[in-house]
Amino acid sequence: MASPIASALNKLSETIRSNPEKAHAKYASATARLENGLKCRVTGPSGEQIETDMPAAMGGKGEGPNPGWFFRASLAACCSTVIAAQAARLGINLTKLEVTVEGEGDVRGMLGLDNTVSAGHSAIRSNVQIGATNATPEQLQKLVEWAVDHSPVCRTVRDAPMNTVRVITI
Repeated sequence: MASPIASALNKLSETIRSNPEKAHAKYASATARLENGLKCRVTGPSGEQIETDMPAAMGGKGEGPNPGWFFRASLAACCSTVIAAQAARLGINLTKLEVTVEGEGDVRGMLGLDNTVSAGHSAIRSNVQIGATNATPEQLQKLVEWAVDHSPVCRTVRDAPMNTVRVITI
């Protein structure tokens, strides 16, 4: 018997196969509002909320994770979610799944101290610990590779679409 996750994904897949136009999605927006100092409250259209802040060394109060941490958290969570979803579809019984995303960068880019240095991450590494009762190490390796290729956040990082910015002054 298929798991509820596999059943839902199979049903959605059949709907999309029958009606490909339903595959196109506009993702929910996230709006960041400056609260005070460098602390921001980010909200979604259904009331979802997170708060970000920068460490004291960068002028913040360190009252929450910084935006870069949420970026890495999003990458880790999306990869984990897609691995778990595909495992359910394949009938793989996961006993452990942990994705840790590490990053490196050079703050000179963010501070504007060297225009040849990117403000973005210079390296990103995802470490996946995975185990299952009914899959070989090779099957688990293929599962993770498949998930990385189909994870929306992983692919967005890899394929880097243009981020157009519109400024509205008030």
